[in-house]
Amino acid sequence: MSSAKKRVIISACLLGEYCRYDGKTKVVNAVIEAYKEYEIIPFCPEDPLFGTPRERINVVEVNGENRIITEITNMDVTLRLEEEINAFCAKHHDIDAIVLKSKSPSCGYKTTSIINKEKIFLHFGSGIASTILSKKYPNIKIENEIEFEVK
Repeated sequence: MSSAKKRVIISACLLGEYCRYDGKTKVVNAVIEAYKEYEIIPFCPEDPLFGTPRERINVVEVNGENRIITEITNMDVTLRLEEEINAFCAKHHDIDAIVLKSKSPSCGYKTTSIINKEKIFLHFGSGIASTILSKKYPNIKIENEIEFEVK
């Protein structure tokens, strides 16, 4: 029997890191408490690429495909984020749990607003990171902080 701790990926902003686009955090103590016996792996794909604070990004449906577009400068940063997220996953194997920030264009899992080029809401979907993580770790349920706040 292995004595290694279980490992959990958690959105860094939920852990109290000041890495959100607006320079703030969204710490959720219930998440930290729930995983206190785990090895916690903080995760924020945006901060290493764009710094904090930074321009807000959106998930924009373009020709039937979700793209990550900066809100003001209208730059497509999808490829940069995909590379960052895939590099993160390559470093972290044997994950036991994932908790991501809801509604985030990166981390939101089925809670993120998907908009069109005119910035009109189309439907809820998943952010780029949660989409990639769900494929890289297909046997791990992705949770969000809302599930912990009501417990």
